[in-house]
Amino acid sequence: MKRRTWSAFSLIELTLALGVAAFCLVAVFGLTAVGLMTQQASVRQTTATAIISQIVADLGAATRLPPGQQSKQFSLTGHWAAQATPDQLYFMTDGTFIVGSTNQQTAPANAVFMAAVTYLQPPTETTSLADITVTWPAQAAVPRGSVETFAAINRQ
Repeated sequence: MKRRTWSAFSLIELTLALGVAAFCLVAVFGLTAVGLMTQQASVRQTTATAIISQIVADLGAATRLPPGQQSKQFSLTGHWAAQATPDQLYFMTDGTFIVGSTNQQTAPANAVFMAAVTYLQPPTETTSLADITVTWPAQAAVPRGSVETFAAINRQ
């Protein structure tokens, strides 16, 4: 008579396999949270960079205006010799400018980004320099993130 043998996992082997699987799942879930935070920071940095590009383009257009006039898009002065304090601008989540928010004392309720345009003096006949810093969130005393650049504006 033939004897049948059953092959199966023991309870100890099953417990160890479940422990290893649980450890791997905890590691994957932990990395998911870090990946989400990294993705959110990347979106904010990309939006801040787009805001800086818009400001540089507006400053370039404003340098060609007669003295006393403001830029068309952000109402920036653009005249380095006459401006000693930075201009502050506020933007929404998607980088849209909040109309009328230039140089407001407090950030509007829907503002996410704040841009500070510092005019570096003295300008030369051909080039003006500006330090542009975009921070977020706009209402925070200590921002969570920022992007900064120096822009050389051709005045000819």
